[in-house]
Amino acid sequence: MGRFLVLLSLIVLFGFSGPTIEKNLSKSEWTKTIDELQSDINLLTSNSDTLSDMSGFLGNLQQLWKQLSNQLDGLTLNQQDREPKETKSIELAAPAEQVFSIHNVELGEPKSEIEQVTGPAKRASLNEYGTDWYSYHNHYQEFFMVMYDKNNKAAGLYTNQDLIASKNGIKMGTPKKTVRAALGEPITQIQKGLITYQLEQDRDYDMYLLDDVYVTVFYDKHNGHTVTAMQLIRKDLEDEKADYYSKATSELKEGFEYQLFDLTNASRVNHQLTTLTWDSHVRETARKHSRDMAVNDYFSHTNLQGQSPFDRMKQDQIIFLLAGENLAYGQLSSIFAHEGLMNSLGHRENILRNGYEYLGVGVAFNDKSQPYYTENFYAN
Repeated sequence: MGRFLVLLSLIVLFGFSGPTIEKNLSKSEWTKTIDELQSDINLLTSNSDTLSDMSGFLGNLQQLWKQLSNQLDGLTLNQQDREPKETKSIELAAPAEQVFSIHNVELGEPKSEIEQVTGPAKRASLNEYGTDWYSYHNHYQEFFMVMYDKNNKAAGLYTNQDLIASKNGIKMGTPKKTVRAALGEPITQIQKGLITYQLEQDRDYDMYLLDDVYVTVFYDKHNGHTVTAMQLIRKDLEDEKADYYSKATSELKEGFEYQLFDLTNASRVNHQLTTLTWDSHVRETARKHSRDMAVNDYFSHTNLQGQSPFDRMKQDQIIFLLAGENLAYGQLSSIFAHEGLMNSLGHRENILRNGYEYLGVGVAFNDKSQPYYTENFYAN
């Protein structure tokens, strides 16, 4: 009962202090977060069924806090915080046991040891393997993500920055022909039970199965087909994923959205650009368009009512001087979606446009659990 009263007191405190906070931060993106928090709290306090069910109430409040934490992770308070930071580069060492390491981390390392070096993750968000990607970075420099198994040991790794080390000399910027000379011909299919999934022929990545690890090497075709990112997934984790596409859930939708946001900022830092601020308002615009495409089975910047991205943003009262939109469809994760967008010149230009300030990402799934991704960029 004491814990309940404390939580109820917090709700009352937010209810009374919210308007004061909004007044003081009226020119800040934090206002949107306070609005959403207050709306969700009002919903909780007006629901007698929730209040009568202690465990349900606490669960909802915990989920609300997690959502708020993720939103705050995407916000920056001022222009200075968005500028690229000078950080000391990590000294990479060849992996001791495996073919590749990322940020000197190898698969199998305990989370506790990793975070002794990195500190706590900036964000945890659900991925297609039914676990979380934990993202680590310093203002999006030295950006990498780790997936942990049930024993809190690294079962997956990813980076799109210069954090790749190997026993064979493969690293960021290595030409594709050098990778293939060292690793051989990549695999062309993945077996899932009795079903064989064929990888697309015109892909801009190579996939290898090395020592029970699926190694995906992404190439930048606008930079001489050189290594631009790498993903390492333990084979047993891939085998547990029954289908090519994961079951669509609201948690996976949100996970893909935040992952695509983080990947975009990591790429911008690679090109000495300011990071973008997460915008929940335009995220809803993006979500609606993704959902419209998924439900009505089309893929276009112009919707079935003839509205352009700019029309949709104006309709949702987004005030902008500069705006743009990226779309992707069918990629099994935000990682594959982002790497594909970076290899499409027009989409790449949006991701790396100097004038943008805000980004909202909206994801939706069709009835086959295939994801639609919409990125809405703008500045005002």
